[in-house]
Amino acid sequence: MPQVIEWRDDFGTDMVWRWPGGGEIQWGAQLVVMESQVAVFFRDGKALDTFGAGRHTLTTANLPLLTRLLAIPFGGRSPFRAEVYFVSTKVFNNLKWGTKEPILLRDPELAMVRLRGFGTFSVRVTDPQLFVNKLVGTQSIYEQAQVEEYFRNILVARLADIVGELAKSVFDLPRLYDEIAVAAKTRVAGDFESYGLQLVDFVVQSFSLPEEVQKIVDERTGMAAIGDMRTYTQFKAARAMEAAAQSGGGAGEGLGMGAGIGMGLGMAKQIADAMSGAPAAPAAPAAVGTCPSCHTALPAGAKFCPGCGQKIAAAAFCISCGKQMPAGSKFCPECGAKQGE
Repeated sequence: MPQVIEWRDDFGTDMVWRWPGGGEIQWGAQLVVMESQVAVFFRDGKALDTFGAGRHTLTTANLPLLTRLLAIPFGGRSPFRAEVYFVSTKVFNNLKWGTKEPILLRDPELAMVRLRGFGTFSVRVTDPQLFVNKLVGTQSIYEQAQVEEYFRNILVARLADIVGELAKSVFDLPRLYDEIAVAAKTRVAGDFESYGLQLVDFVVQSFSLPEEVQKIVDERTGMAAIGDMRTYTQFKAARAMEAAAQSGGGAGEGLGMGAGIGMGLGMAKQIADAMSGAPAAPAAPAAVGTCPSCHTALPAGAKFCPGCGQKIAAAAFCISCGKQMPAGSKFCPECGAKQGE
């Protein structure tokens, strides 16, 4: 029975798997390489022969680089020592990236803000020998989580520069997600290639503000949505009246409710005036008499009529009805009310 060297990945998360055969390989052994796999033979720490998908019979003919390093007695039938690494070349997607430390961004409206970003990226191995030599080393299994952990910091470091260059305000970020992703993918492509990897996709899912800053932004957005404070206050008062009407109640309760609504409307108007910046209308002064010429109401202390401009002679006015009286009158000729002592 010929020796069979193969790797069946049951979970789909391993990127590299070292064949655990103790290094003893028989000439004539069957090497089975699945689709999206590559088998790399190592001898004395050096990557030598590489095999793609298919079934391969190991002979001196198809292991030329390894054969040069071996002394082959007995016609090439004795075992030889070598390590076989199977490398998955499929696309490993949905790897996560995120900012452990926030990215500082100078914003024209919010001053300096701290941003946290999250997203995904996808990679695949393009140079198995380089990948094993630079990242895997002597590990028997190398998983996608290790690549995710290693390259996350590289991605975030590049991303901080890109966000600072493209975004002038945090409010610009949502429309720049695609531009940021393309720029980041281009910027870090060389970092991945130096390890035998290709960055297939890079996706920005979100950028978020600190919770306390987000609350302020939400409040400002809510105020902008309200618009005219006077109209909004009247609307709220009308909704309160509608809710009160739907709740029902007796006659006495209805009277109290009506008074309460009236007070509410008055307060709503005052609040609306205060929020809109409109000055309160001054109270009209009480009238204490009428002009003898045009009968216009005269405010207290008036020296000239506000209606016709006639000078008002010092005169007495009834303390009850306000009608002008002859000087020295003790009783009002109009209503008969007794005047002061």
